[in-house]
Amino acid sequence: MITVATWNVLHRVHADNWDSDIAGRWPIEAERIEAVTAVVAARAESVIALMEVSGDQLVALRNALPAREFHVLNYPRVPRPRRLANVLEHRTEHLVILVDGTARPVAAESFGFDPGKGVLVIEFDGLLIAATHVTGDERRGEQLVRLRELTAAGPAVLLGDFNIDRATLAAGLGDGYTVGEFAPDALPTRPRDAGAKSQYIDHVVGHGVPVREVVVEDVAGASDHNLVRAIVG
Repeated sequence: MITVATWNVLHRVHADNWDSDIAGRWPIEAERIEAVTAVVAARAESVIALMEVSGDQLVALRNALPAREFHVLNYPRVPRPRRLANVLEHRTEHLVILVDGTARPVAAESFGFDPGKGVLVIEFDGLLIAATHVTGDERRGEQLVRLRELTAAGPAVLLGDFNIDRATLAAGLGDGYTVGEFAPDALPTRPRDAGAKSQYIDHVVGHGVPVREVVVEDVAGASDHNLVRAIVG
C-alpha cells in the first residue's frame, strides 16, 4: 500500500496567457510559488506528481524538500508570453514526481503531437508510477494509447491531469484500468464558473492494483486545480 497525490500547479505563463483568475489573485508570482511550495512540503504522501511546474517553481521545491527524490521531465516546449511580460527567471516547464524514498527511472517523454504534454514513469515499491498531462483535444487518443503501452506490464498507477472526466478516461484507457471514484460531494479538481467541460479532470488510475479513498483537497487558490490524493493497494 502506498499513498499518492497529483496536482497541476499552473505554470505562470499559461495563467497569464489565458487570463486566469489565479494570476489576478497572485500578482506577485514569487509569493504564489512560495504558497505552492508550502502546500507540497506539507504533504505526507509517498509519491506526489506535479504538472505545469515552472523552472522557478522547481528550484523552490528542490530547496524546500531536500529529503525528497525528484524525477523530472523537461518539456522541449518553453511557454511563451502572449499577453503580459514574463515574470519568471526560468520559463521552462516540467512534469515532476517527488518520492519519499528511492525509485528507478523508466521513461520520460513528451507526446509526439504536443511537446508541452507528456509522461514520466518510475518504478517505486514494486509499482510502475506514471505521471502525465494529457492534451485536452482529439490528440489525447494517441496519448492514452501510449500510456497503456508504458504501463501494460503493471501493476501500475497513473497520476495526472487528463483533461477529461472519469467515464471518458475509463473508456479511453480500456480494459484493465480502473479510474478512482470521487465521492458525490467531492470538491472539483478543476473548478469552473462556466462552460460544459468537466470539473473533474485530475485522476488516479490503477492497473492491476486497487485505488481507494480518493479525496480532493482544497489548495486555497494557489492554483486553478485542486490536489487529489488516494491510497493505492
